[in-house]
Amino acid sequence: VQLQAFGGGLVQAGGSLRLSCAVSGRTFTNYNMGWFRQAPGKEREFVGAIIRSGSVINYADSVKGRFTISRDNAKNTVYLQMNSLKPEDTAVYYCAARRSWSPASRDYGYWGQGTEVTVSS
Repeated sequence: VQLQAFGGGLVQAGGSLRLSCAVSGRTFTNYNMGWFRQAPGKEREFVGAIIRSGSVINYADSVKGRFTISRDNAKNTVYLQMNSLKPEDTAVYYCAARRSWSPASRDYGYWGQGTEVTVSS
């Protein structure tokens, strides 16, 4: 499975960005998808995850109410809509795929290359 994340950039606090993660190589609907982020000097942390069908979505407390995960199974793509961005959201964002549903676990089998998000104050 190959994952390619894109859509990062520089945004002011309070602004929005939408990240996309395009998946290829295997049947997209076989995989649960997660978003993680890693800020400079910090460990990678869970942001959210969406089950294969899209019917269940989990979020980290730090992003609940601000971020929305969705997937388009026809386009083999998962999205992370980020609203009301804060400087502490600055990080490299990674998408990941796994066959079993364990949303916050880091042992996803497949990872994208990451896309950088910088939120200025």
